[in-house]
Amino acid sequence: MCLTSALRFHNIGAQVPGEVWIAVPRGTRIPTISYPPLRIIRVSRALFDLGIEQHRLEGQTVQIYSIARTVADCFRFRNTVGLDVALEALSEAWRGKRLNLDELNRIAKRLRVQRVMQPYLETVVL
Repeated sequence: MCLTSALRFHNIGAQVPGEVWIAVPRGTRIPTISYPPLRIIRVSRALFDLGIEQHRLEGQTVQIYSIARTVADCFRFRNTVGLDVALEALSEAWRGKRLNLDELNRIAKRLRVQRVMQPYLETVVL
């Protein structure tokens, strides 16, 4: 799970997604299911495993991106989820002391959103 579904799982922000957002490596077959509705985000294979965590949900092991990866992804896909969602995720994760800045910077650098995030990060942290 990624983006707004991962935010909901981590209990960050007020977003209640109407779809389950999942990330799949580019070139992978997209699952076809009738319910729940899916929102597919294609990610390069080199970045797919970055920040992924294993969690148990309803007896199943599910891969969900970490808080740092999810916040960085919100900035990466800000035109899709909205800049307001990215800012809310960043500020709430920081205020809740759930965000490791070193991990966030490492992931943001790999996702090439560090420069985009930096001014917002400075505003939230200071």
